[in-house]
This record gives sequence, C-alpha cells and structure tokens, in this order.
Amino acid sequence: MSNASKTAPRLAFSPLDLPNRSLGWQVAAVVLGSVLLTIASYVEVPMVPVPMTMQTFAVALVGALFGWRLGGITVLAWLAEGASGLPVLAGGHAGLHHFAGPTAGYLFAFPVMAVLTGWLAERGWNGRRVGFAFVSMLLAHGLCLALGAAWLATIIGVEQAIVHGVTPFLLGAVLKSALGAATLKALQAGKTQQAA
Repeated sequence: MSNASKTAPRLAFSPLDLPNRSLGWQVAAVVLGSVLLTIASYVEVPMVPVPMTMQTFAVALVGALFGWRLGGITVLAWLAEGASGLPVLAGGHAGLHHFAGPTAGYLFAFPVMAVLTGWLAERGWNGRRVGFAFVSMLLAHGLCLALGAAWLATIIGVEQAIVHGVTPFLLGAVLKSALGAATLKALQAGKTQQAA
C-alpha cells in the first residue's frame, strides 16, 4: 500500500457520517430516526390482514443512513416504544399484542432490514452507487416479506400468507426501494455540493 493511499481520507458511507460523530449526535439520531419511523407508519394504505405503510421505506433508509449498528438500535428503540404503548406503529397502533398477531413477523423483520441495508451501505451499496443501493433496499424488502409471511403462515396457512402477506406488497416493495435509493442519491449529492 502506498503512502498516499494510507493518508487518503476514507469516504463516509453516509452523508450523516454518524459513526464518527459524538455520542450526543448518535442519541439524537436515534430519537429523530424513531420520529421518522413513526411518521412513516402513519402513511398507510388499508389492506387485510396487514396494512401497507411507508414503514419499510423508512426502516431501510434509516439502516442505510445510520449504518448497521445504529440503524438496528434505532429500529429496536422504535419497536420498544410501540410495545410500551406509544402510538408509533402502523396507523398509530401500539401494544404488545401486535408482536404476537398477524403483523408480528414483519415487526421482528424490521431490525433485520435495517441491519442489512446498513451493513451493505457500509460496503459501498449506498448513495454513491445508486444501483447497488436499489438492490440493497430490494433485498431488505424481500427479507421483510419472507419473514413476515413465514409468521403469518402459522396463523392463516402458507397459501393465504403469500396471497395476503406477500403478493399485494411486491409492487410497493419495488417502488419504495427505488424511492429509497433515489433519496440516498439525493442526500449524497447534496452533501457533495456542500463540500465543494
């Protein structure tokens, strides 16, 4: 390795660069991230037995912007808020019963989604490489649908879980993945312009 490459600054995977910020910044990010997740939960298209919201968009985005550790912590903190009774889940719902009902598999998949997009973002699947960012978001959505449907299948059967818990959300997963990748690209471009 040359001396030039040893001294070259390492590019941050995210315009927020949270791993290099103070603990105060990181705590604030967790709080703001949980607010973003809550707002996204209120953007809802009613469907049965699982509503379609912008939650997965926000979960994947938080992971990609915060990194796998802080993204996972943020989503877990938000889920803890919902479990404790704060109206932060889809449609303003709350309570432990959501973690045992039809939506439980999706809820438990959310931290895994954030960890996946964060881990991939830290390896270059981020706003600098929008195609990879799109694939990262798509993989996260696919994982969420698979885990959610696996749990739902224990309640309504495999076929019905696919019909009601996967198929209606496929187009939304693609669109939200594209929106997530575009958001990462826009944030990265804004950060690059500020630095110039």
